[in-house]
Amino acid sequence: MQNLTDDMLMLKVKSGDLDKLGLLYERHKKRLFGFFYNLGNNPSVSEDLVQNVFVRMLKYRSSYAGNGSFAAWMFRMARNVNYDYHKKAARNKIAAGTDPEDVHVVTDGFSDKADMEDKAYQIKRAMAQLPDEKRELLVLSKYREMKFKEIGETIGCSEGAAKVRVHRALKELRNIFLQLETV
Repeated sequence: MQNLTDDMLMLKVKSGDLDKLGLLYERHKKRLFGFFYNLGNNPSVSEDLVQNVFVRMLKYRSSYAGNGSFAAWMFRMARNVNYDYHKKAARNKIAAGTDPEDVHVVTDGFSDKADMEDKAYQIKRAMAQLPDEKRELLVLSKYREMKFKEIGETIGCSEGAAKVRVHRALKELRNIFLQLETV
């Protein structure tokens, strides 16, 4: 079963072989968890949201056409799950658990450990100050390493528009980062 692509597995799920969803879950649970966690959700909420994505994948399996990227379809669903969670949390006035300290950042290329920790903390703070849409684009692009075409499919725009949006988000992140460094 490991040689089946994600697309083939999802098409089997669509046709009624629901056990294949378990294989997709095993392949993508860490990736989705990282997506939700990097958007500022705490670990417990991130785990719940991963589960919700697969529940939705099961519920809306008939909508999977198989003519695009499976990852783009899955992350589009993940975006909707995240949006719905925060919309419901705001409506119910539930604390969403977002804390700049909780945002996981991967860093490299800094010379010494103290400097690296300081830069990582500043990046966390800068990421937390970005609007949700821009933070989401950076998570998809830099942490999930999705191609611009897949990002475009995920957010519903062209590949070129996705490039421009990611570039603008990076530019804003850099500006916020530089402001934080001067403070």
